[in-house]
Amino acid sequence: MMLKRLILAPALAALMALPAQAEKLSLGAISSYLNGLTTAEADFRQINADGSTSQGRVMIERPGRMRFEYAPPDRTLVLASAGQVAIFDGKSNTSAEQYPLSKTPLNLILAPKVDLSRARMVVGHGEQNGLTVVTAQDPQHPELGTLQLAFSANPVTLKQWTVTDEAGGQTTVVLGPLTTGKRYPMDTFSINVQAGKNAKREK
Repeated sequence: MMLKRLILAPALAALMALPAQAEKLSLGAISSYLNGLTTAEADFRQINADGSTSQGRVMIERPGRMRFEYAPPDRTLVLASAGQVAIFDGKSNTSAEQYPLSKTPLNLILAPKVDLSRARMVVGHGEQNGLTVVTAQDPQHPELGTLQLAFSANPVTLKQWTVTDEAGGQTTVVLGPLTTGKRYPMDTFSINVQAGKNAKREK
């Protein structure tokens, strides 16, 4: 399934060298950080389950919106909005593949309110290579997989995530420096607008 290859990673992605023995962030501090993160943008490097890599730029607008622009030669575009995830293949004119956002672990960080203290949501919380690492799942649907998030402290910053899908496949997204507080036009994340643009190009 293409969604798994694109956004859902060997967990052993290379993390930037950071001081060891950093103080572990609390779940409350991480929840507050995510809830206060309205928009964010960064370059990213992705490590896929087969060991291949890709790169591009990601834009996040909470709640519920995300945009992955993959660099050439991939040119794939992935949009999350209106409760759906759509994958536009830049190498073909076929219609976008769509999936419910609620069926992907990324829904955990795009939810209107993030509360990592919910029962059975966090299944791992520790420190690794100077980063606080939290592994979370949907308590109602643990079969959908897990989302592992890595954060630096002082200030709290999201550094990377690893999605493990229901079949055990993993994809890691390592983020560059985050830019926050940007404002985006509404059509930046619109699946319908992008589908319309693609339809015009096909004519």
